[in-house]
Amino acid sequence: MISNLAHDVQAFTSNAFLVTGETTALVDTGANFDVVSRVRDRVDGLDRVYLTHTHTDHVGNVAAVREAFDVETWGFDPDRPEVDHAVEDGETVRIGDDDYEALHTPGHKDDHLCFYSRDASVLFAGDLVFADGAFGRTDLEEGDRAALTASIDRVRETVGEDLSEMHTGHGPSVTQRPFEDVELAGRAARM
Repeated sequence: MISNLAHDVQAFTSNAFLVTGETTALVDTGANFDVVSRVRDRVDGLDRVYLTHTHTDHVGNVAAVREAFDVETWGFDPDRPEVDHAVEDGETVRIGDDDYEALHTPGHKDDHLCFYSRDASVLFAGDLVFADGAFGRTDLEEGDRAALTASIDRVRETVGEDLSEMHTGHGPSVTQRPFEDVELAGRAARM
């Protein structure tokens, strides 16, 4: 079960996805809202926190989540204070009841990761791509349009046309033909 704990928050935050199952995990903690109470409303604890990247809107609640659940964080760059353990490009991690491949996808930020489960046909896209073919900003520090375009291409080649769900860092999740949104983002990023 995947739930966006930030779906109705009226503050500057990313989405924060609670995934229940064998390994109960939070994908991004969001910022500027009480994610701890929203987690506690659904589960007793967390096994892991995975970070798609370390922009403030995605990691602002890390300290509160660490303290409340005595849980560690996993992300691409362990030199960042929000990241306790490194996740390498191509590494397999457990989220909920499924294995996900971590894909290093820079362009929006150097430490950006997407998480893809072939068996579940689910992609956590972070701020790489969004609904309707939108894509992550490249005008912030570490932004690089060419790298972002290459990362979108990599995701498109990895996920395939049978992708059934794409959970994004902002806005709605895509559950109707998300592969088309990834393709559209790749074309738009080239303009």
